[in-house]
Amino acid sequence: MGAVRPGYDLANDPEKEVSGPGAVQSCLVSFVEILVVGVAVGLVVARWAPVRVRRGVTVGAAALAGLSAVIVVGLGVRWQMVPVLAGAVLAGVGLALPFAVGSLSRRGARRPSWRARWWVAAPGTAVCLLLVAAGPVAAWAFPVPEFPAPSGPYATGTVVLQWTDQDRPEPATAAPDDHRIVVAQLWYPARPSPAGAARAPYFGRTQREARTVAQALAGQLGLPGFILDALPRARTRSVAGAPVAAGRFPVVLFSPGIGSVRGQNTAWAEELAGRGYVVAGLDHPYDSAAVVLDDSRVIHTRARATGDAATDERLAADLTATRAGDLSFALTRLDRLDRDEPGGPFAGRLDVGRAAATGHSLGGGAALLAARQDTRFAAVIDVDGYPHDPAPAPFPQPALALTSAIGLDENPRYLPQLTRVLTLGTATTYRLTIPGMAHFAFTDAPFYLPPVPFLVGDLGDRDALRSTTETTAAFLDVALRGGPGDLPSVLARFGDVAVHRPGRVP
Repeated sequence: MGAVRPGYDLANDPEKEVSGPGAVQSCLVSFVEILVVGVAVGLVVARWAPVRVRRGVTVGAAALAGLSAVIVVGLGVRWQMVPVLAGAVLAGVGLALPFAVGSLSRRGARRPSWRARWWVAAPGTAVCLLLVAAGPVAAWAFPVPEFPAPSGPYATGTVVLQWTDQDRPEPATAAPDDHRIVVAQLWYPARPSPAGAARAPYFGRTQREARTVAQALAGQLGLPGFILDALPRARTRSVAGAPVAAGRFPVVLFSPGIGSVRGQNTAWAEELAGRGYVVAGLDHPYDSAAVVLDDSRVIHTRARATGDAATDERLAADLTATRAGDLSFALTRLDRLDRDEPGGPFAGRLDVGRAAATGHSLGGGAALLAARQDTRFAAVIDVDGYPHDPAPAPFPQPALALTSAIGLDENPRYLPQLTRVLTLGTATTYRLTIPGMAHFAFTDAPFYLPPVPFLVGDLGDRDALRSTTETTAAFLDVALRGGPGDLPSVLARFGDVAVHRPGRVP
C-alpha cells in the first residue's frame, strides 16, 4: 500500500500564516470595509447637506473614499464590497461631484452652489443607498465563519494525510493502474501551542486549496464561485501539526455528504477532539466537490443526478459502497499509524479498537454499510442520511441516527427505510429527530450561509452545533468509552427519541 505522507507541510508553505497577523488582517479588512461604507454614505447624502458644510462634506468624503478604496483593493476586495464601491462612485460622479465643482468655481460668489434638483437627486440617492446597503447585507448573509473554541480539556491539532489503496482500482476511471486514493484530515487532542500560534485555515492546507474547495462547493449549491469567498479567509481552532497529547484516544471516522468535503463538519470535529477523540474526515475523490492531492492535482466531482429515479438510486448505492470501502481502508491505515510507525506522531495514540463509523447524508448511509461489513467498527452514527444499502442485514454495533424534522409527505421512504435498518441491529440503536434542524444544520453551514430555515434550520449556528455535538458525544462516550449515563434521557433533551432494542420492534 502507498506510504503515508503528511500532505502539505504548513511549516514550509509559502502561503502560510506566519503568526498572529492573519487575525490582525481580518480585523483591518473589517475596519476598512466599515470605513468604506461610512464614506460611501457620506458621499450619497452630501447632496442634502446644508450649504455651509456641503463642500467640506463632499471633498472629505471623496478623499476618504478614494483612500479606503485603495486600501481595500490592496488587501483584496470581497465581492460584498463591490456594490458599496459602485454606490460610492455613482454618488460621487452623479450627485456629489457636480455641486462640489460648482461650489469651488463659485468661491466668493453670493449665489449658492449648484446642486441637482430634488426630483432628480432623490431617485439617484435612493439607488446609491440601496447599493451601499447591499454590501453589509451580503456580508451578514455570507460571513467569514468564526467557530467556537472546543469546550473539552484538550487543545486541538490537525494534519492532512493521503493514502493509496493498492488493492482497490479507482471505480471512476478506466485506467488499469489508477488505484483508489483517500485524503483524510485528522483533528486530534494536542498539547497546548505557544501563544500566537497560527490557527489552521478552513477548507484547505493552504489558501490556494481553500479557494479551490470553496469555489467547487459554491458550484454544488448552484452559486457563482465567488459567493463563498469568505471561507478561505476563515481560521479553525486547531493548529496544524501540533504535537499530539499524551494518551490513547478513540477514533471517529467521518464521511461527508455527496459533493461535500472532509472539512464540512470542522466545528463538530474540533469539539470531539477537544474531548479526547481523534476524528478523521475523509475526502472521496470523484465524489467530493474538489479534492486537492499532494501533487496539487485537483479531482472534481463526477457525481451528478440524472433525473431518473432508478438510475440515481443505483448511483447512490454505488457511491455508498465505495465510501464504505474508504472508511474501512482509512481505519486500516490509522491502525498502521498507531502500530507500525514507531516514533511517529500517532504511534500508540490511536485506539482503533474503539472506532466509530460516522457520516452525514450519503456519508451517513455509508457509515451504516461500513459497520455492517466491517466489525472492527465498534459504533456507528448516521447524521440525516438515507441508507442506500441494497441488501440490509443485521449489524452488531450500537447505532445513533440523527434526523431533521422531515415528514412522510416530504420524503415517504426515508424514515421507514431508516427505521427498518436500525431494527436490524443486534445492539441497541437510537433515532433522534431534532426539531428546528434542517439537513445542512448538522454541518458548518449555519456559520457561513444565510439564516434561511430551509437551508440551515431555525436554531441558529451555536444551538445547531450544540445539538449535534452533545448528542453524538454522549453516544460515543457510552459506546466507545463505556461511560455511565442514561443515554435516552440525554437524547430526549434535544428532540424526539426512539429506542430500538434487539429483538423488539417499537
